[in-house]
Amino acid sequence: MPGNAILSLRKLLLHPPHHSPTDRHKPMTQALTTNQSTGALVQTESSRAIQEVQAAMVIAKRFPRDEKSALDRILNACSRQSLAEQALYTYGRGGTDISGPSIRLAEAIAQQWGNLQFGIRELEQRNGESTVEAFAWDVETNTRQVKIFQVPHVRYSKSKGNTPLSDPRDIYELVANQGSRRLRACILGVIPGDIVEEAVRQCDATLSASADNGPEAQKKILEAFKSHGVTKEQIEKRIQRRIDAITPAQVIQLRKIAISIRDGMSSPADWFEGIASESGGKPVGDSNPFDKFPDTVPPEPEKQPAKRGKKEEPKPEPEAPAPGMHDNLDEMPDQPWGDEEGEVKP
Repeated sequence: MPGNAILSLRKLLLHPPHHSPTDRHKPMTQALTTNQSTGALVQTESSRAIQEVQAAMVIAKRFPRDEKSALDRILNACSRQSLAEQALYTYGRGGTDISGPSIRLAEAIAQQWGNLQFGIRELEQRNGESTVEAFAWDVETNTRQVKIFQVPHVRYSKSKGNTPLSDPRDIYELVANQGSRRLRACILGVIPGDIVEEAVRQCDATLSASADNGPEAQKKILEAFKSHGVTKEQIEKRIQRRIDAITPAQVIQLRKIAISIRDGMSSPADWFEGIASESGGKPVGDSNPFDKFPDTVPPEPEKQPAKRGKKEEPKPEPEAPAPGMHDNLDEMPDQPWGDEEGEVKP
């Protein structure tokens, strides 16, 4: 080993490099700085949220709603045909059709009622599911409805089964679809019931006054149900007439059914025959020809009246008649009387 290398190694062993205390504790200092920054950010966000809530309550108390003016605004909104067509849904339960306000009507009522905050929040995503919160808060009366629920990232299908979702857009649409039902329930929980009933009646009146059963309306109905697998023949079978002879009242009813199917309140099998149910059963009306006519009962075989008295003893089977004793050729036995070789006995 060269002499210079030996001297350098001896110097390094006798005088090791000196590290300052600042360099030794630098990682710990960086961790503390990061934690302090995160804590300050959380505290700032919390203070901002509290200030927003306090400001909203102060404004609501300073400018309270005029319920008569709010009701007038709601009724005016329900007078629009475009809103009325999307405002109501219907579904069957226990043989009775039940109708109610859709999420679109609930949102319109909340917007016109005033001093109301509502929405959907995704709290977290973990282990293939989302924790979601739907809320509606009447700031003026401090009435609040909150629903927290889990949404698995799975799409359910009768044909393909359960399909896990990984695309962020598919997950977003699934969460929004599931959250809209809870949001509707939250909004209707803070709005007075009589206000909602007035809005529903106004929507019914708007639909009755402006119901169109022309070719354009018929085309829209067919397109709306085609996306759910319902054919023109199935629609005609439900309304008991051709689609070009549909009445305005039937147009209104079909629109409510379409909204109910779209919002997940019912399935096509609940309204139309020939569509497999959600449980995977047989299509309605395909297994039995009498299903097409509910009032028709299949005929039962006629029963012979029982004879009274003594029971008749079973008669012995008659012996095979000898050949040549049949006057009618139709009464001849299927096989000739003879031996196995086909010779007829005398």
